[in-house]
Amino acid sequence: MRIKQQALLLLAISCMAFACQKSSVKPQSTDPKVLANWSSDAQYASWNAGSGYYIENNIWGSGAGYQSIWANTYSNWGVWSDQPNTSGVKSYPNSDYGVHQTFSGLHTVQSSFNVTVPSSGAAAESTYDIWCNNYAYEIMIWENWTGAVNPIAVGYNANGSAIATYTNVTPTAGGPTYTVYVGSNGSNAVYSFLNNSQTSSGTVNIKDILNFIQSKGITFTTLDKVQFGFEITSSNGGLNFYCNSYSATVN
Repeated sequence: MRIKQQALLLLAISCMAFACQKSSVKPQSTDPKVLANWSSDAQYASWNAGSGYYIENNIWGSGAGYQSIWANTYSNWGVWSDQPNTSGVKSYPNSDYGVHQTFSGLHTVQSSFNVTVPSSGAAAESTYDIWCNNYAYEIMIWENWTGAVNPIAVGYNANGSAIATYTNVTPTAGGPTYTVYVGSNGSNAVYSFLNNSQTSSGTVNIKDILNFIQSKGITFTTLDKVQFGFEITSSNGGLNFYCNSYSATVN
């Protein structure tokens, strides 16, 4: 009888040990942030994604909250961003393609994108950020936006809305039509092209846009970089922004 009791006790201990071992195994998550090749919540985290691209978390604004970024490739990445409902840009997570070439020698500057962004609850835009002349000129191309966001402009009306410098601008024949705002952030000139037909995917002939600016008396000597990402002002409580695909062609 005693031997039987000892055997049962040993069996019970073995079962308890096995149960504890099983409970310590976490289920496999299907969250892309977990499965990604790289992720970080560091303020200025940067990942060399190859082929001249870097993925950047870039939490640069005053009063910014928490943000984590993940990436599978330079083309497929995203962020979970929790920014307070206050004014001012908090972050610009992006895929950064370094060019650093003489502008006159370029024949093609083109890019394609596809994003999934919050339809409500955020103040943000999906935008290109293009730099020329050793970062003296910043050209933004807003593809879609939501919430209380405003481009930099030469002036603002009584309601606080930016005053456009040019309207109904179609740099590429058959391509998108933009409203254009021109101003300065105090450090460099800023040209903002807002797509009149907001979209979450498309192809942009960036060289045509830069040539339009040159037609107004500006001369570009260098193309420094082409960035694409999400300029986030607020996303209180935390929201996901996904870049499903992105690429730049420069030659």
